[in-house]
Order: sequence, then C-alpha cells, then structure tokens
Amino acid sequence: MKNPLRIAVLLGGFIIAFLAARAFLRSAPSSILTGPAKGFAVVELFTSEGCSSCPPADQLVARIQKEDQDQPVYILAFHVDYWDRLGWKDAFSDKRYTQRQNLYASWLNLQSIYTPQIVVNGRKEFVGSQENTLRNAIQSGLDQAPGAQLTLSDVRLDQGKVSWHFHVQNAAAKSSLIVALVQRSATSAVKAGENSGLTLSHVQIVRNLSGTEIGTGANGSAALALPQGTTGREELIAFVQNDDTGQIVAATSTALP
Repeated sequence: MKNPLRIAVLLGGFIIAFLAARAFLRSAPSSILTGPAKGFAVVELFTSEGCSSCPPADQLVARIQKEDQDQPVYILAFHVDYWDRLGWKDAFSDKRYTQRQNLYASWLNLQSIYTPQIVVNGRKEFVGSQENTLRNAIQSGLDQAPGAQLTLSDVRLDQGKVSWHFHVQNAAAKSSLIVALVQRSATSAVKAGENSGLTLSHVQIVRNLSGTEIGTGANGSAALALPQGTTGREELIAFVQNDDTGQIVAATSTALP
C-alpha cells in the first residue's frame, strides 16, 4: 500500500511548481519572445521636455530598452519643437522631428499632433504612456516577417561625420531609407515650463536624421554630421519606409566604430 503522506507531499510539490510557473508567465514582460524574432519593431516616441505628460512615456521606453536589448526593437525619441515657445526650450528639439510627426498625421489620418505620441512600425499610433498597447504593438511587429531587406556596412567616423554604405532590396516603388543618429542617454535639469524643477532622464535621443529616396532597392553611401554634445559612442538606426503609407518594412542598427 502506498504511503498517503508521501503522495500528499508529492502532489503538493506539483501544485506549488504549477502555481509558480503560472505566476512567472503572468508577470513576464509581454514583449519577451519564446523563440527567435521573425521581424522587428521600430518605436518612435514624439516627446518634449516642456510637456508634463511626457516623462512617464520617456520612462516607459527606457524600461522597454532594457528588457528588449537582445531583440530587434529599435527605439527613437524625437524631441519636437512646438513646446519650445511655452517656457522651456528643449535642447534636443528640432523642427524636422515636428515635420516627421506631421507626416504621420497625414499617413494615419489624424486631425492633430500631440505629445507624448508613439508610432510603431509606421502603422499604429497611441498615447506614449500606454504600456500594454506598446508591448502588444512590439510583439506584433516581432511576429511579422520584414517586407524588405536592409543592411548597413562600412560605417566610419571621420572629421566630425559618420558615413555608411547601404543595401536595400524588395522595397515598394516609392520608398525612402531613413537613418537616425541616436544618443543612448542623457539627463536635463529643467528650469522653466511645465516640468520646472525636475531632472529628466532620456534614452535613444535622435540627434540627427537622414532621408534617401531609394525606390524598390538601392546601393549607395550617405553621411551625417555629429552634432554638438555627441561623443562618437552613439548608434545608427536605419529603416526602410513606404513613402505613400508610412509603413516601415525593414530595420537595422549598428554602433558607431
């Protein structure tokens, strides 16, 4: 006859193990894959140091950056300039980034632009602090195979410029290669405006931007100047974007040499 106490102990152990596994799965970040990524996720955050609603979005993408550092998740923080006239000039702001956000308003049929806004793979937009929506959008991008092929090579630093060679295949007839020079992190002591008195932390700050029309595919070279305050420890994030729809169909990144 089997020992009832031993059976009860074994059964209890199985139950505890099951509950622990279920708790782990529930708590694990939803952007963690169970296997290799098929695709990628380009996460564009439109933000500003002058906006009191933006710090939570900045903090969210910083968490995503840490969690997904081994996955093809490419985060770009575009600091727009339309908050600059309201009491605090964001040192990282640029009118080109506001123009890019306005492009998304056109592509996605939005009536206005706002901060914080996130756009994932050029197709899905939402308020930048919506964590579950962001995680689901990232997972969706990682699950879908790229629509084109993109490689960067021969990346060089010389006399205050970074240059590279690119190769693109199988893009749409009207496509562009967008390359961003990205500063990994920075902090700012804000002394006026809605965030006056706060020290704000940023990640993946776009410091310069290049756009090249490529059509269905191309080989070529391009370069960007290193802005003041950059150190050569930045990275390049590159992606292929459909000029008609805004959809991003391929992406890659590389650290500066």
